[in-house]
Parts: sequence; structure tokens; C-alpha cells
Amino acid sequence: MKYSRLTKEQFEELHQEFINFLATQSITADEWVNLKANKPEMAEMELDVFSDLIWEGALNAAKYLEHISPNQMHLFSLNDDNMHVIAVKINVDKDLTTTEGYNWLRENLMDDSVEFLQAKKDYTDDRNLDKFKLIQQGAVITKGDLFNFFDKLIN
Repeated sequence: MKYSRLTKEQFEELHQEFINFLATQSITADEWVNLKANKPEMAEMELDVFSDLIWEGALNAAKYLEHISPNQMHLFSLNDDNMHVIAVKINVDKDLTTTEGYNWLRENLMDDSVEFLQAKKDYTDDRNLDKFKLIQQGAVITKGDLFNFFDKLIN
């Protein structure tokens, strides 16, 4: 397995897609029940393959990631050959993961306690795995509104 297995909730959300996936494997509903009961290792393998396919599609489509922690924001634009990251760091006792902390940042963008950094990072040989590792560390796929706002602000 290249990525991680989808959660039970994710499988429930993707129930129809999973049925279609099994159909492409020529596995009927009855055969799936039989597989789970009599060859659980094969059923596990099918779940893993499906999970990787879903992750691959989501990672291919991802254009932006955000990782927000109490005193930092890392905003990623996922380009074809590199990631452009904008880092926002606050040096005050506020928590950006709360409404109060986020509002403080909005009202104090030009305060001396707010630092902006940016960089570009080339991907390794596996671009999607690079993206997935960021997600495992807490980043989420977004539409890029924050990245684009800060990109215009500092460039």
C-alpha cells in the first residue's frame, strides 16, 4: 500500500465508487461477501488498492494545501514541478487555530510580530507522495484562498 487505508467513514461515503471498483475487478456483491468471510487477506488487499486509487486521484487534483498550527501557517501552491510555500509566523501569545487568534492576525498583518517567509521546493521523484506526507503531518487540501491572499500581499 502506497498511502493509507481510507477510514470506515470514507469508505461509507465512497460506497458506490467501491461497488464500481469491485465490478471492474469482476467481483459481485455475493463474491465480495464470500471473499471477506473466506479470504480476508484478499479482501484487505482490495480495500488497500481502492484506497490508493482514491488517494492518487485526490492528490493529482490537489492544487493547494494548508497547515495551520497555533503560531504558524504554511500555505502551499502545488505547481507542476515544485511547491511554492508561504509561511506566516506570529510571535505573540495567540493561537491561529482559534477564531480569536485568526482574527488577531487579520487585524495585525503588518505588525512587527508577524513574519512572512516564502520558498520553492522541488518535488522528489514521487510528487503525490510528497503531497501525502504533508497531509499526514496535518495539512489539508484547499481551494487556495489563503495562499492567494498572502501571495498578493507579500509579492
